[in-house]
Order: sequence, then structure tokens, then C-alpha cells
Amino acid sequence: MKNSSSAFKAALVWLGFTQPEGGDHAHGHPHGETGGHGHTHGVIDPTIATTERGIWAIKWSFVILAITALFQAAVVLLSGSIALLADTIHNVGDATTAIPLWIAFRLVRRGASPRFTYGLGRVEDLAGIVIVLIILFSAIVAGYEAIDRLLHPQPIQVLLWVAVAGLAGFIGNEAVAVFRIRVGRQINSAALIADGYHARTDGLTSLAVVAGAGGVWLGFPLADPIIGLLITLAIFGIVWQSAKAVFTRMLDGVEPEVIDEIRHAAEHVPGIRTVLDVRARWLGHRLVAELDVAVAGDTTVSAADKVATAFEHELMDHLPALQSARIRLRPFAANASDGADGNRTAIEK
Repeated sequence: MKNSSSAFKAALVWLGFTQPEGGDHAHGHPHGETGGHGHTHGVIDPTIATTERGIWAIKWSFVILAITALFQAAVVLLSGSIALLADTIHNVGDATTAIPLWIAFRLVRRGASPRFTYGLGRVEDLAGIVIVLIILFSAIVAGYEAIDRLLHPQPIQVLLWVAVAGLAGFIGNEAVAVFRIRVGRQINSAALIADGYHARTDGLTSLAVVAGAGGVWLGFPLADPIIGLLITLAIFGIVWQSAKAVFTRMLDGVEPEVIDEIRHAAEHVPGIRTVLDVRARWLGHRLVAELDVAVAGDTTVSAADKVATAFEHELMDHLPALQSARIRLRPFAANASDGADGNRTAIEK
């Protein structure tokens, strides 16, 4: 019996459902999990992508939602339900968030080159745009079908299967929610936990499909296209939010919380008198930063090097997604902390 149990555990590890004993259980620094993570499709939160465990969670979330969407798509073909079509598109959008990450990871492994000196991390953003466009096109199709069905009502077939598919969507999203929340707590990822709660909310959308099928069964045939139109409107909101996130990254935009965390990290480094300037941007799911900090004017080269090294370690500890930080040290001036340029922070020692 013991050997059978060991073999079963080994099979789960090989399939990727569980981590081997003593495997990666990386924990993010509590300061590194900044708040305000939005629910965006086609964009993977970088705090999730920094550990193998987080990537593993994303992979199996994709598998669960993909299976759910395939089942729902089959029922859509049999029934012609517009509400179920919209919910299927919604679940496909959730599942495909893993695709940009996988593409980026494969290309980033090639590393930097004389032509692409920063590597190929931007491919993740390009893939995100493709995903957003696909979801936008699908939402337009679903919206058109919903309006057409409102104007030209048609009977829905196999109502029972429509309800079953809606329940399957709810169960699939709930399974992903439990999975993401559990793994998020294991690796201290606030972003993954938030994504889990978003998946739980998405499950309610699938229950709306069940309500639509119930309305048709009770003699209100327009319930199905009305529910489909409401879900389509929600998808358009997702497209708008995701597009903003993708283009912000492509234009080197960065979350204000990241800059705040960098400044906070400087407070833990003896020898830094002032943070003069901070610049940061995302290259795919990795963060790069350039910083100017002031130290005492009589600091030796050796001491300055130790300050820079200590600061780099603090940054890596506070921001798990940080790939590199270029730190420039300058002599402290009495007027360096007057805040005239709006991008200076004095540090009390």
C-alpha cells in the first residue's frame, strides 16, 4: 500500500499537479505584494510570474478553464444559446491569460543579443494585444448575435444541457478560484489571491446562464439573449480595462506602488541620504529600474559600492519581479531634498 501511495504521488508530480517534496516554495517578501491589482485578461500580474509555483498555478488554471470552455462551446453548437455563447467567450478570455506568459517565457530564455540588448520581454505585451483583439472580436460577434436574437427570436434546444453547461462554468471558475487562492497563500502572492476571488465572481456570470435557461423554460424566450447581451457588456468592460493595462506597459508606464516600494526599500539601507530620482519600466513580466541616490560627500568608493550592493539586495527583496537595477550614487547636497523637481525623497537617518 505504501508503494502504491508513493507511485501515485510520483505520477501527480510528473503530471505537474503537485510539487516534489523539497521543491520550490518561494515566498515573496510581504512588502513586495503591492495592492491595487486589477482583473485584466491577456495580462499576467508580474508578482505571480516570479516564482515557479505561480507559473504552475497559472498553467493549471488555464487547463481547467480551457476544458470548461470546450464543453460549453459544444453545448452552444447544439443549443444555439446566446447567453452560453457569451459566457463561453468570457471563460476563453480567462483561460488565454496564460498564453502571453508562456510565449514570453519561451522567448526570454534566448536572453539578450547584440540586436535585442534588453531581451525579448516585450513579446508578452504584443501577445497581450493579440489576446485583447481576439476577445474584442468575439465580444462583437456575441453582441451581434444577442441583438439579432432579440429582434428575431428563435427557440433554444436542449435547455437542460444549457443549464448543465452554465453549472459547469460555475464549477470550473470556482475550482480555479480555490486553486489560485490556496497557491497564492502558499507563496504569499496577493495578486494570485485577488485573481482567485475574481474567478469566483466570474462563476456568478455562469450562473446567470442557468437563470436564462430557467427563464426560457418558464415561457420567456427573450431571457436568453438578454442575459447574453448583459454578459457581452461585461466582456467589453474587460476588453477596455485590459487594453489600458497592455498599452500602459508598452508605453513604459508603471504602477505608482512600484515606485513607492523602491523608495521604501531605500529607507532600509544605511548610508543613503536621499533618493534623487527613480525610473522603472516593465519588460514583459520583469521589472527594470534606474535610480539616482545621494550619499555623504566624504563616502569612499569602497563604501559607496557597499551601499549600492545593499540597496540592490533590498530592492530584490521588496520587489520579486525586479530583474535589474542600475544605481547611480551622487554626493549629498544640502538642497537635494527640497523636492523642487517633484521626484526626490529625503530619508531621515
